[in-house]
Amino acid sequence: MLLFTMCAGMFLVQLDVTVVNVALPAIGTGLHAGLATQQWVVDGYAVTLAAFLLTGGALGDVFGHRRVVLAGFALFGTASAACGLAGSAPWLVAARAGQGLGAALLLPGTLAVITTAYPGRAERARALGLWTGVSALALAAGPVLGGAVVTAAGWRPVFWLNVPVVLAAVFATRRLVPRGERRSGRRIDVAGVATAVPALGAGVYAVIDRNIVAGIVAAGALAAFAVVECRGADPMLPPDVVRRTSSPNFVAAAMNFTGIGAILVLTLYLQGVRHAGPLEAGLEVLPLFGPLSLLAPVAGRLTGRFGPRPLMVAGLALGALGMLNLLLLNENSGYPALLPTLLGLGIGMSLLTTAVVTAAVGGIPPERAGVAGGVNNTARQAGGALGVAVLGAVAGEPGGQFLAGLHAAGLIAGVLWLVAIGVTLAGVRAPRDNPVARAG
Repeated sequence: MLLFTMCAGMFLVQLDVTVVNVALPAIGTGLHAGLATQQWVVDGYAVTLAAFLLTGGALGDVFGHRRVVLAGFALFGTASAACGLAGSAPWLVAARAGQGLGAALLLPGTLAVITTAYPGRAERARALGLWTGVSALALAAGPVLGGAVVTAAGWRPVFWLNVPVVLAAVFATRRLVPRGERRSGRRIDVAGVATAVPALGAGVYAVIDRNIVAGIVAAGALAAFAVVECRGADPMLPPDVVRRTSSPNFVAAAMNFTGIGAILVLTLYLQGVRHAGPLEAGLEVLPLFGPLSLLAPVAGRLTGRFGPRPLMVAGLALGALGMLNLLLLNENSGYPALLPTLLGLGIGMSLLTTAVVTAAVGGIPPERAGVAGGVNNTARQAGGALGVAVLGAVAGEPGGQFLAGLHAAGLIAGVLWLVAIGVTLAGVRAPRDNPVARAG
C-alpha cells in the first residue's frame, strides 16, 4: 500500500505533463487564449517543476521526506482545484505553476520514501521498476484520459480529477509512511533557486513572446546562476557532477526538448489541421506513448547487458528519422503518413530513457548517484519546457502557414537528435564492468 501510494504521486506528476495537451484547443476557446498562452499552460507547470526539482529533494533531506511529500500532495491538489476554477488564462497559468511546485516536492520525495522502505537490493529494484512503469503508464494515459474527459465534460474536470486522488493519497501517506527525522547535513541553495527560476522562466518567455528584454534577463540570471553554483557551499547543481555528466545530460535535455515539444505541435496538427476531436487525437498519439510502457523493461535489460551508449544511439537515430518524417506531410496527408513520426519518436524515447539515466549516474561514486540523478532529471524537465516554447513558436497557430512551421519544427528536432548522437559517441562511456550499468 505504501508503494501504491507513492506511485499515485508519481502518476499525478507525469499525468499532468501530457493530459493537458489535448485540452488546449478547448482551453483556448473557453478562456479566449491564443497559442502563446496555451504554451504557457503547459510550460507554467514544466518550468516550475524543472526550477524547483532539486530544491524539493534537498527539502526532503533536511525536513524529512514524509513531510515534504504531504506538502507536495496538498499543494498539488489545491493548485489542481484552482485550475478547475480558473476564470481567466493568467489565473490558469498561475495555478499550473502551483501544480509544478507541488510536483517538484512529490517527484524526489516519493522516490526517497520508496528507497528507504525497500532496503534490500532485489526488492528495491522491483519497487523502483514498478514506480518507473507507473510513470510511463501515466504519460501514455494522459492524452487518452484528457481526450475522453474533454469530450464528455469539458476541460475543467481534467484538473478536478486530481483532487479526490490527492485526498486519498494524503490520508494513506499519513497512515503508511513512517515519520522521518530532520537532518542537518544539507542546506537549501536559496541563491541557486533565486537565479535558476528567472533564468529558465525568462528564457522560455523570451522564446514564446519573442521578447528581447526577457532574453537579456534570462542571460543575466543564467550567468549569475553559474557563479552562484561554482561558489556555493552546497549547490543544487554541483559543478563536478555537471562536468562529469555533461554529455548524458545534454542528451537528456535534447530528448525531452523534442519529445515534450513534439506532443504540443502534433496535438495542434491533429486537432487544428486534421480536425480530430480531443478523444480521437488522444487515441491517435498512443503509438508515441505505448512503447514507453511496453519497452521500458526490455530497454532496462538491454542497457544492463550492453551499456547505455548503443541504446542511446539507436534511440536517437529512430527519433531523428521520425521527426524528419514531418517534412513529408502536406495538407492531404492521412494518419498513416504520421505513424512513422509517432512510432520513431515513441520507440526512440523508450530506448533512451533508462539508458540516459544509467549513463548519468554510471561514472559517479555511489554516494553522489542521487545528486547525479537529480541533475539529469532537472535537465530533462528544463529541456521539455524549452521544447514546448521553441517548437510551439516555430510551428505557430494552426492555419495557412502551420505546415511550413511544422516542417521547420521537425527539421530542428531531427537535427538536434543527430547532434546528440555525436555527443553520445564522443562523451558517453560505459564499460561492461560498471556495476551501475549492469543494474540499469
